[in-house]
Amino acid sequence: MDFPTNLGDLVDSGYKPRTVREEIRANVFARLRAHAPVIDGLFGYQDTVLPELERALVIGHDIIFLGERGQGKTRMIRTLYELLDEWIPVVEGSVLNEDPLHPILPSTREHLKHEGPKAPVAWINRATRFSEKLATPDTTIADLIGEVDPIKVAEGRYLGDTDTIHYGLVPRTNRGIFAINELPDLPERIQVGLLNALEERDIQIRGYKIALPLDILFVASANPEDYTSRGRLITPLKDRFGTQITTHYPEVVEDEIAIVTSEARLPSDLVVVSPPPILLIIATMAQLARHHSSISQHSGVSVRASIAAYEAVTAAALVRSIRNQESPAVIRVTDLEAALPAFVGKIEVESLDPREGMKIGVALLRQAIGAVFTQYYGSQDATALVEEVNRSPLQIEADQSATAYQTLLASYPELLAFVGSSPTSEELPCYVDLVLEGLVATRRLSRHTSVDRTTFGSSRA
Repeated sequence: MDFPTNLGDLVDSGYKPRTVREEIRANVFARLRAHAPVIDGLFGYQDTVLPELERALVIGHDIIFLGERGQGKTRMIRTLYELLDEWIPVVEGSVLNEDPLHPILPSTREHLKHEGPKAPVAWINRATRFSEKLATPDTTIADLIGEVDPIKVAEGRYLGDTDTIHYGLVPRTNRGIFAINELPDLPERIQVGLLNALEERDIQIRGYKIALPLDILFVASANPEDYTSRGRLITPLKDRFGTQITTHYPEVVEDEIAIVTSEARLPSDLVVVSPPPILLIIATMAQLARHHSSISQHSGVSVRASIAAYEAVTAAALVRSIRNQESPAVIRVTDLEAALPAFVGKIEVESLDPREGMKIGVALLRQAIGAVFTQYYGSQDATALVEEVNRSPLQIEADQSATAYQTLLASYPELLAFVGSSPTSEELPCYVDLVLEGLVATRRLSRHTSVDRTTFGSSRA
């Protein structure tokens, strides 16, 4: 990088300082002119959250995101630094990232005066200008703002001297973005310590008011006050944030599927085929859970439940493929039962019976399979297929190989005709599972499961 390395060269280069808000505003405008999203990788917020975020950033407001768990608050916060300039100059060695043309500490001004044009200049990347703190009950003012350093006092400095301070995360994020996650968890007395930093942009330590013109964009996340039982957000602090943005869960299954696809952590060295019905069933199950009367809607049904379910069902397909020495691994609808422990573990059921959660999970899965079956095959007449399975119940072995599955299906021509020719040979078992499980969900077939096999037969059996 051919950047100026001293103050004289920096001035000669024509460098003009910009505040954090000016940087962000210019970069937001650049994205808008290019018809690019302000934040990449978000789904379902195009008409709700993102327009509010654009306006807040353009006008330079500090922002607080309110919403239940798993709504992308932290993800949005962690990508905001991409709206900063890629590189900026700082006074070399400055703990506060001071601008060489606008130093804020008396000692730095004296240093620049002494060194003159030869004063060294360093350049920092925008990624280092973002600081994040998870609010915890043990957080102290020293962590966030700073504390008097007794060693520096012992060296002969006065308590009122800014050089006696060991600065905390907030002032060290000068000329950057500072984020606090789960703000209500921060003790109220510590929240009070942030009031001056947010409004007057100065800090107070041990009774000493240190006037530092900090240049920081503050961003925070919080659960709604009626949900969190661990603490509360004090009104004066909430009032300091210029914009409050309320997040929400995906409102349509397409957005849920897009999030799961982008966020799921799957083995990169293994090939897994996921037919479209699989993600559609998982997303539908999550959407149904968000309206279920026995599930706590105050704590919410996080998208992480859908992600964990998809990861678990992928693992089930991989285990079967390894046992049968098959490649690639293809997910089947019957694999979805493996997703229930992961899914149920991320919902809060309003019942004292620990078994109730799994019962609700099974019911949601059956309901989702029925809905997706209807979407795919609801207009087809299944009479001949049901009669065929009634005459000859179909038994599917646990971890049955794809070859054995194909051989078995040869004896059920009505089933193959009902499924149709659109699925590939790899995906065929998944669609057959969908038809069979869908007919069970709509009570036209029965399903009996033992340790090593599942039998589909007459609903009257």
